[in-house]
Amino acid sequence: MRRESGIRNMTEGSALRHIVWFTLPLLAGNFLQQFYNMVDSWVVGNYVSDAALAAVGVGFPVIFLFTSLFSGIATGGTVVIAQAFGAGKPERVRHAIDSLYTAFVRSILPITIIALLLVSPLMTVLRVDPAAWAETRTYLLVVCAGLIGNIGYNLNAGILNGVGNSSTTLLFLMVSTVLNILLDLLLVLAFSMGVLGVALGTVIAQACSWLFGIWYINRNYPQLAIHPFSGFFDRKLFAEIIRIGLPSGIQMSLVALGAMFVLSKVNSFGKAFTAGFNVGNKLDTLAFLPTQSMAAAVISFVGQNMGAGREDRARQGVRISVTLAVVWTVVSSALVVWQCDPLSRIFSPDPEVIAASAGYLRCVMPPYVLFSTLFVLNSAMRGAGDSVYPMVNVVASVILLRVPFLYLLADKFGPDDMYWSYGIGWAVACALSVYHYVSGKWRGKYHGD
Repeated sequence: MRRESGIRNMTEGSALRHIVWFTLPLLAGNFLQQFYNMVDSWVVGNYVSDAALAAVGVGFPVIFLFTSLFSGIATGGTVVIAQAFGAGKPERVRHAIDSLYTAFVRSILPITIIALLLVSPLMTVLRVDPAAWAETRTYLLVVCAGLIGNIGYNLNAGILNGVGNSSTTLLFLMVSTVLNILLDLLLVLAFSMGVLGVALGTVIAQACSWLFGIWYINRNYPQLAIHPFSGFFDRKLFAEIIRIGLPSGIQMSLVALGAMFVLSKVNSFGKAFTAGFNVGNKLDTLAFLPTQSMAAAVISFVGQNMGAGREDRARQGVRISVTLAVVWTVVSSALVVWQCDPLSRIFSPDPEVIAASAGYLRCVMPPYVLFSTLFVLNSAMRGAGDSVYPMVNVVASVILLRVPFLYLLADKFGPDDMYWSYGIGWAVACALSVYHYVSGKWRGKYHGD
């Protein structure tokens, strides 16, 4: 496969260079994605209402819950494709792509219907503030109806990441970002459609990005061409994708469920506090993007090298990535804590919202280096085909530790101190990830036949 096409063979050459150059387009894409999410929050926070801002924030874990299963399967596809590419098996790459899309086409309609039916029950579980109920329901119904674009984009990105191509994914996100911003300005500011306009803008932009992605891949990468209705389905190969991807999808679903339990407690303190939590969450997510992008690069790097039988090189890439992630997280966390008030003020002029956001950031950012380390290590294990241990590890820290401690700290010390529960969960999970990686129990998970 031609290097100039954007496809990157990471089994030879400088490991640092491959990781950095693979990470940079992912980072730019993640920044774009967060940027248009922040534009949504900025528009509704400044031109609609705090209730609309809370609605957009509540929508994130709900949508994440519905898309996480396919995001996990896309990750499984990335690993299988990366390992097959590293092992020099183009036919296996071809079969993985066809099997992924056949599964997607057959399941997207029932997933969408289930999501729509669960909107109101989930809002009840989340204890959405009555003042924000109508806006939240509108936002969720529209975005759930358009899940196909979100899931389809993730599948396209997973396919390209497997063959080391992150630059083309950036192009797809640029299309989505530009469309989303233009539609926000048109539907919310020009036509005064409020939170409905924000939701429609998101759905339309994601759908266009997904369809543009299929067209672009088919035109420029015939060896990766997507045929959604081919009907080809390799059961054995898809079982391997599921073996790797399903634990990741379950993990993301349970993380979303844990976020809902957290949000349920947050919502009990009123819509201004909820809006502040959502603002703080967007800011800490923004600071974490370089590590998140690097972790995605590690999955592909480790996958290709394990497929090529280069475990020593895979370990080298992990060491480089953990070091870079730790340095970045320490610096960015310090900056965010230092500037938490002015950063929060960008999204809302309300003093209560700013105070709630700043309180969240002062608790969450100091221990973020622990989460950064475990995130990269867990991604490396997935790249080698071991996704069960990372799932158990993260679920234990998020569900079994973070949620109970958050409720305990909130009831005993108040809402401002409950976010220290994040650090408690991360500390335990990080220790377990380091132990599992150093022990080498993640090795030997590649099944390339």
